[in-house]
Amino acid sequence: MDVRDFLRTVRRSWWVVLLSVMVGLAVAALVTVRTAPRYAASVSFFVTTPNQGVTDAYQGNVFMQQRVKSYADLLQSDRLAQKVVGKTALGLTAEEVQARVSAAAIPDTVLLRGTVTDTDATRALRLTEAITAQFIELVKEVETSGEGRPAPVKVEVISGPRVGSSPVSPNPARNLALGALGGLLAGIGLALLRTRLDTRLRDSVTLQRATGSPLLGEIPFDAAARTAPLIVGDAATTPRAEAVRKLRTNLRFVDVHEPARVIAVTSALQGEGKTTLSCNLAIALAEAGWRVALVDADLRRPKVAEYLGMEAGVGLTDVLLGDVNVGDVVQRWGDKSLLVLPAGSVPPNPSELLGSKAMADLLLVLRESADIVVIDTAPLRTVTDGVVVAVQADGALMVSRYGRTDRGQVGAAAQALQAVSVRLLGCVLNMAKLGRAETYQYESYRVDVPAGPAAAPPSHMDTAPAARGGGFPGPEQTIPDPTQELTRLPR
Repeated sequence: MDVRDFLRTVRRSWWVVLLSVMVGLAVAALVTVRTAPRYAASVSFFVTTPNQGVTDAYQGNVFMQQRVKSYADLLQSDRLAQKVVGKTALGLTAEEVQARVSAAAIPDTVLLRGTVTDTDATRALRLTEAITAQFIELVKEVETSGEGRPAPVKVEVISGPRVGSSPVSPNPARNLALGALGGLLAGIGLALLRTRLDTRLRDSVTLQRATGSPLLGEIPFDAAARTAPLIVGDAATTPRAEAVRKLRTNLRFVDVHEPARVIAVTSALQGEGKTTLSCNLAIALAEAGWRVALVDADLRRPKVAEYLGMEAGVGLTDVLLGDVNVGDVVQRWGDKSLLVLPAGSVPPNPSELLGSKAMADLLLVLRESADIVVIDTAPLRTVTDGVVVAVQADGALMVSRYGRTDRGQVGAAAQALQAVSVRLLGCVLNMAKLGRAETYQYESYRVDVPAGPAAAPPSHMDTAPAARGGGFPGPEQTIPDPTQELTRLPR
């Protein structure tokens, strides 16, 4: 993970980091409030050698610096604590006295500093005074030889004892800063862990790796798509519609030498938006002038007719059973060169019906009657219908939903297609988050299109297919009547 991935991960889980910082501040504030204030009393000692001549001044100074380090331990010793408890009535035990005393030798000097901390400022001062007196006496006892010679060192008080008027702990500013820092580090750690454990698709790079195919489109999330799923009317000028047009353009150039005329649109799981994308892709292709046939081959949960507002009673199932002619049930949508074949009734054996010879014959007829055939199929991880249809198509388009589909499920779906040698044209990340920069760029170049079925095509739409060339075959300039263009299937 490089710096850019790290920053992207933290930004994606910003609420985790923010919540952790708030928890850290709350814990620090609680600890600060519940901690009793402690006061510090201090005293400084000067250690020297009496009657020291100038000749041995340097040696004596080095001797005393080494001695001071030992006196620091002596100031915190059990022996001194016992003497203080025996001489002073403070209501403390020797262990409690030791716990309140700290000592430090100032480097490269003969100064020794002692500090006593207590929740009671008066008691801290009294204890410091007692320790000062008993420490000087204890040094004399330790340093005096058995022959009655005077001690070779002398300890004098040069500062204190005195106690501060303000408590030394707790320190609110320091505690809150440490709490915020701890919360920040914990939040970043949780964000990284969350990213590692979260296997759902969060970016297009992961989707490409999972499917092993190029990214052909990234459809942004649009809350209005729940009530207006099609890119017509006011929705024709949204970033979602522009993304579908970009998908249309990318799909044309997947392989210019071997263009895909029959495209199966599928997904790994249900609810990833494949049907909506199939309808919108067919509409976008028809807007560019191609003759498009949209087939609802999801015979278990058909939705194409519902989205397009068409009659769904008779359709693909009835054609495959030989009950009706395809030319009698195919319907033209609006004033565009878009022919729609609904699913019809739900059969008891969808997989067998979709893999039958009648389905193969139907695709041959549609291939001759339309420039491009878009087939909406069932999810690959749920049933085998999608694989059965994709085998008969020129290629498949994998649709995955941002933040919902597991990359392992997408990979398994792609492997299911590869196992039967299905050509995976590419993948589409649906309902993705659109960055601010992309939104700004789109709004800057947006062209408003009048609403209504008779509205003129937007100015940013692809130019006429016949003048461009590319992966798709050139469309006819006139739209034939479906009943005349589509032949009757053998029964």
